[in-house]
Amino acid sequence: MRILVSGSSGLVGTALRASLSAAGHTVERLRRGVGPSRPGWVTWDPSVNMFDPVAAEGADAVVHLAGASIAEGRWSEKRKRVLRSSRVDATRHLVAELAKLKAPPKVFVSASAIGYYGNRGDELLTEKSEPAEDFLGRLSQDWEAEARGAAKFGARTVQLRIGVVLAANGGALAKMLPPFKLGVGGPIGSGRQWMSWIALPDLVALIGHTLENRALEGPLNTVSPNPVTNRDFSRALGRVLHRPALAPLPGFVARLLLGEMADALLLASTRVLPERLQAAGYQFQHPQVEAALRAVLAR
Repeated sequence: MRILVSGSSGLVGTALRASLSAAGHTVERLRRGVGPSRPGWVTWDPSVNMFDPVAAEGADAVVHLAGASIAEGRWSEKRKRVLRSSRVDATRHLVAELAKLKAPPKVFVSASAIGYYGNRGDELLTEKSEPAEDFLGRLSQDWEAEARGAAKFGARTVQLRIGVVLAANGGALAKMLPPFKLGVGGPIGSGRQWMSWIALPDLVALIGHTLENRALEGPLNTVSPNPVTNRDFSRALGRVLHRPALAPLPGFVARLLLGEMADALLLASTRVLPERLQAAGYQFQHPQVEAALRAVLAR
């Protein structure tokens, strides 16, 4: 397949491009800019209404991962507008431009997030669960709605509700490693909140699987089948690093440091199950958190 990838220079996009290329696909980057497209990329910049339809023509599939980092800086009103625009507005623009092609792609796989569900305590959450009405919940709902618009030009659409991605070279885990390596890591807040996670190799393999499997459509909880509490995650990471994991970060300190983002990303309890993937028989490479941590950190 010829596959266009947005967010191609990010943590997931970089790994995905390598994996898809190794599998024999032709991968081209949807890349920001106003200049002409070049071999290997298609110029696309929604902020200036830029899209190169000639270079995009003939693509079989699109994997849409672009979006400003949720965890970069406090959530001021200005930052929230950036987060929303980079997801909702950008997806709307991309889908509208793809719809104009003579031969639009047949598959449109878009990132979303388990922030769709919000803080739900011990509740087991599946794709059928109701969304939250907080900032991340509404953002995820609107983001997915724009992605589903690709169905209007006949594309099979998939929305990946991605959990915490475990990778040594980026994402949440990379930010956790320094204090844990120094022996001052530990649970955040009560430590009883649920973390729904996925190892980067599983996420990349799963995206490839959704491109090939025509039966997969609509929202997919893209998480390990074994969520863990923050306390258990901290203990597992401590064991992998051979360091203690006893120094807690009180919830009020997290809120002082990060504001609203602390409640949404660090203190919220989101216990998500990949019900539809399991029903389809998908086999995770790294379903248990400690083994997953060992695998990604060994890389």
